[in-house]
Formats: sequence, C-alpha cells, structure tokens
Amino acid sequence: MKFTIEEIATPSNFLSLLRLVLAIPLWYLFDYLGDPAMRIVIFLVCLFAAATDTLDGYLARKYNQVTEFGKIIDPLADKVAVGVVIIKLFIMGEIPLYYFLMILIRDVLIFIGGIFVSNRLGRVLPSNVLGKITVTIIGILILMIVLGIGQDSFIFRSVYGLSLILIVVSFIAYVIRAFEFLRKNKYESV
Repeated sequence: MKFTIEEIATPSNFLSLLRLVLAIPLWYLFDYLGDPAMRIVIFLVCLFAAATDTLDGYLARKYNQVTEFGKIIDPLADKVAVGVVIIKLFIMGEIPLYYFLMILIRDVLIFIGGIFVSNRLGRVLPSNVLGKITVTIIGILILMIVLGIGQDSFIFRSVYGLSLILIVVSFIAYVIRAFEFLRKNKYESV
C-alpha cells in the first residue's frame, strides 16, 4: 500500500504520530511512578495522549480527512502507547502476568490479523467502537494505577473486571468482523 504526502500530512495523522512518539517519554517517566509529583506529570502526559486520540478522530471526520494511512497509524499509536505502559507496569509489578499477556496477545493478534485482512481486501478496516471502548477502559485503569487508587477498592476492581471482559469480547468481535469482510469480499469478487 502506497501513501501520498497529502494523505500522510493531515492534522489528525500528525496527532496520531505525536501519540506514537509519546510512548518514548512515557516509558522513562514510569520509572518515577513512586514520586508523588511525578505521578501528576505522568497522569497529565497520559491525559494528553488520550486527548490526541479523541481529537485525531474528530478532526479526520470533521475535515473529511479519513485516510488509509490514518486507519493504520491511529490504532497503531494506541497499541504502542498502551503496550509500552502495560509492559512497564508489568515490569514494575503493578499488573499481573495474565493481564499483561491478555492485552499483549490481543493486540499482536489484531495487528497481524489486520495486516492479513488489509492485504486481502486492498484497504484498511477502520477501528470499531468496541475496540475504542476497550482501549478507553484500559486507559482508565492505567490512570487509576498512576493515581495510586487502591487495587482493592470497588471502583478499581470494577474497572479491572470490565477491562478483562472487554479484552476478550473485543477480540472476538474483531475476528468475527474480519471474517465477515473477507467473506463479503470473496463473494463480491466472484
């Protein structure tokens, strides 16, 4: 798939690229999670990253700049940013191995499946709402960890449980959606 500079150089794609680059300072900032002042800095950087995710989609739709490149870079930026933070939280002992693996395996399989489906269809499938909700709930859980909200609290356990359910359900939804598009494409090309 080839992209033109006009397709790449949109404000919404710039925001997605910025979110992708933010993964680097986030990795290092999490080394200072024990410092209360740094918790606020990390929290603000995470909020800024989340804002770029919301804003990039809004701008792309508002200015009719939804591009194939944007359909790739936006979810990739989400997966890299969340992945970096989840890896760091796992290394720090803030999340259990099974949770880390669920997110990692889900995202890797969706990414590989997305490449396969895109190659077969000749276009990129846009992110779906359930996937965005899942990333949002995982993001909220990350923010709760950053803020030091007790993992035994009702709110933490509720968000954690919801994220577990959404990780599984959104993966199943992605698989079903991919098969539907592939089947539809097969019958349309006959």
